[in-house]
Amino acid sequence: MSEIRVLGVLVKTQSEAALKVQEILTKYGCSIRTRLGLHTPDISACDSCGLILLELTGNVDESIRLENELWALDGVKVQKMVF
Repeated sequence: MSEIRVLGVLVKTQSEAALKVQEILTKYGCSIRTRLGLHTPDISACDSCGLILLELTGNVDESIRLENELWALDGVKVQKMVF
């Protein structure tokens, strides 16, 4: 059984980062098996952040490039789980 890779991406939705995140996710679309977007219903919580959960597939090096590009953005935090 191959490993399961999941990224949690926290994005401040009122920043320019939100548009850049979308561009990066489109660029690596073939490496994303599942994408789930969650938002905070309370605007005061986390300054209006959105959480994106990504289940990744395919080449591990490609997944690492995706993760690194997201990390490089201001207003974005990334956490990874590998099973």
